[in-house]
Amino acid sequence: MAILSSACSQAQKESNTKNTEEQSGRQLTYERSVSFLDTDEDTLTTIDVAIADNNKERNQGLMDVRELPSDKGMLFIFDENQPRSFWMANTPLSLDIMFVNENYEIVRIHHSAQPFSEKSFKSEEPAKYVIETNGGFAVSHDIQEGAKVSF
Repeated sequence: MAILSSACSQAQKESNTKNTEEQSGRQLTYERSVSFLDTDEDTLTTIDVAIADNNKERNQGLMDVRELPSDKGMLFIFDENQPRSFWMANTPLSLDIMFVNENYEIVRIHHSAQPFSEKSFKSEEPAKYVIETNGGFAVSHDIQEGAKVSF
């Protein structure tokens, strides 16, 4: 009887863990830091980022991530510097989407992109990197187009 009770408890734990993961969404591993620099190249702020550097990771992006701490984000790394386009399908968070060229200059910021939107957010200029943060992050840290990043 104790074994059966233990097995039920284990199954219950696994079920509770699965339910908790579904409620909190996909969890990220933060692998690198990105610093945002002002025009004098002084650091405005630094965040830790998850890396998306292959097609599978880039396509998944922040989809199904329900919680993103204010000092975290995602860095998308591409092989080439070219015009880019992102969208928010299956992304439950409002995000700032920052397009960064091969010279580490922010060429376009889309502020507070609406969750689950199918609108296309374009870089309008070539970009090799894209940084996504919580919506409002760029405004609250005075990050503007033309600023630089380092990582």
